[in-house]
Amino acid sequence: MFNQPIPTITKNLLIINGLFFLATIVFGSRGIDLGNILGAFYPESVNFKGWQIVTHMFMHAPFPNISHILFNMFALWMFGSTVENTIGQKKFLILYFVAGLGSFVLFNFTNYLQVESLKEVVTASGVNVPELIKSLKVSTDGMYNVPTSGDVEKTKELMGYYVTPMVGASGAIYGLLVGFAVLYPNAKLALLFFPVPIAAKYFIPVMIAIEFYLAIQNYAWNPVAHFAHIGGAIIGFLLVRAWKKNLHTGY
Repeated sequence: MFNQPIPTITKNLLIINGLFFLATIVFGSRGIDLGNILGAFYPESVNFKGWQIVTHMFMHAPFPNISHILFNMFALWMFGSTVENTIGQKKFLILYFVAGLGSFVLFNFTNYLQVESLKEVVTASGVNVPELIKSLKVSTDGMYNVPTSGDVEKTKELMGYYVTPMVGASGAIYGLLVGFAVLYPNAKLALLFFPVPIAAKYFIPVMIAIEFYLAIQNYAWNPVAHFAHIGGAIIGFLLVRAWKKNLHTGY
């Protein structure tokens, strides 16, 4: 199943992600953080731009932290090739981008719930929250003035939502993972850290369950956007399940 040429869309997505990563290195060496331009900020942030809804899918943690892009590109090659060959180029492209959009929506919906709760706490601590939000233009040195507050930690936490961009193809990748499990539920999968082969119909749901657990345990902003992964997974399930009845797969 995996000993096949890389199909066109998957190959181009691999190339585009690689070029974006290379660009972050080149521009970063010149003091320009592309993550702050192309990563997706919280929509209420003054740093948010419409194009970020799409461009964040091609951004990854900057060099030398290459594990983020390596995992995503390995999964894109491994699962994307099979999914593309099965559902066709058009549907595959729709799946990739709609899953990425779904990850953005769910991630920011959960952020909204947390942000609105924090706003109440920070306002009660004596901070003018609307003025604070307006002042949070992303800083090149990562330093921000924390206003006088009765709850400094909650104020810092609230500020983090407005100055930290969402980056990565992970939401789209999780859409592909779930799509693969829907198409080939009995395919045996194994990872380096768990080398025992398990059917995709069990393996992928366990991965999603772990993501959900981690998302609940780390509800506040953290380096891994678990709810983004879940958002992409939901879209992958819904789309591929709807398309599968018109396909003839060897599952």
